[in-house]
Amino acid sequence: PRCVLGTREEGELCMNSAQCKSKCCHRTSGLSLARCAPKASENSECSAKTLYGVYYKCPCERGLSCDVDKSIVGSITNTNFGVCKDPGRSRE
Repeated sequence: PRCVLGTREEGELCMNSAQCKSKCCHRTSGLSLARCAPKASENSECSAKTLYGVYYKCPCERGLSCDVDKSIVGSITNTNFGVCKDPGRSRE
């Protein structure tokens, strides 16, 4: 049952975000082991997307958007970090 997508809890080892309940497989550096982590909250650092299924910064919680440059170069080099913002508040 551990191979089923979306079954791993926070803190468990992962190889791809699809394995995690939170949909975020996170590592702190290129040499660290990746573990399932919670999505980023408002005003936290975030990544908008990943090419490899593993994030250095998790994507935002539902309802928030990652205010970041979404260039392909940033995705490849894992430097496309931003900050989670509430789109409703940014219009006020």
